[in-house]
Amino acid sequence: MHKPEIGIIGATSFVGECLLARLAGLDVDITAFSRKPQEISNDWHASNVNWRVLKAGADSSAMPHLDERRTIESWISLAPIWILPELFPMLEAYGVRRIVALSSTSRFTKTTSRDASEQALAGHLIKGEESLKTWAEKQGVEWAIIQPTMIYGHGKDRNIARIARFIERFGFFPLLGKASGKRQPVHVEDVADACCSALFSERALNRSYIVSGKEQLTYRAMVERIFLSMGKSPVFLPLPLTVFQYAVLFLRILPRFKSLTVEMVSRMNQDMIFDHEEAAQDLKFKPRAFLTGEND
Repeated sequence: MHKPEIGIIGATSFVGECLLARLAGLDVDITAFSRKPQEISNDWHASNVNWRVLKAGADSSAMPHLDERRTIESWISLAPIWILPELFPMLEAYGVRRIVALSSTSRFTKTTSRDASEQALAGHLIKGEESLKTWAEKQGVEWAIIQPTMIYGHGKDRNIARIARFIERFGFFPLLGKASGKRQPVHVEDVADACCSALFSERALNRSYIVSGKEQLTYRAMVERIFLSMGKSPVFLPLPLTVFQYAVLFLRILPRFKSLTVEMVSRMNQDMIFDHEEAAQDLKFKPRAFLTGEND
């Protein structure tokens, strides 16, 4: 009797590494797809992980060769959800019956952003989710969408790690006003757990789930926690918005901060919190507190 097989799209992504660690110890076979085979770690030679190169472009769509085509009914997609439509032919060829896709709460928070790129991101997320739902309903495929808040962990994220890099480089952190907007950072391992749970849960059928962190922290308190986790005393520099705008233009010259925008700064005083009660009920989702572990 063959083991259950799971297909992972975006397996070398930030969340993908944690998800593989969760699944590699289970009695399942894993086919891991990535567009960046050069980033496949030598650590991932587990006997139940089989790597495939996911070719770029809708015309190639990583279709399996006839001599290696087999059925993979269960899938988790960690790639940007708006690229999934170009992979629908591949999923159909493998005989998909259930898929969990990673999205983001940015689909809610950035729809009214004054930054065109952020509005575009929200639009891509919404369109990707709707495309998945429409296709899945037509194909009779069960689906679940995971919408995390600000993901952090292991120093590889673009959120908390970027703040930590700024602190490490400059020794202080600038704030706009009181920076009283609330946040719920969620650890990457908790996001991976939610994706895994949604794949196996009998209750997670054709539903979207928000996954957020355990704590609600003001932006200032969040940054204070980052200082302390680095063994540093918090040092803040309050700045008016006009000065901040020039500071952002300067920081964008540096490669590590090129994606920083004035709109990100203006949200320091805006609440961005989400209830994860439905995920707790259906997925047994129990997120950890913010920056309380040695490897956070």
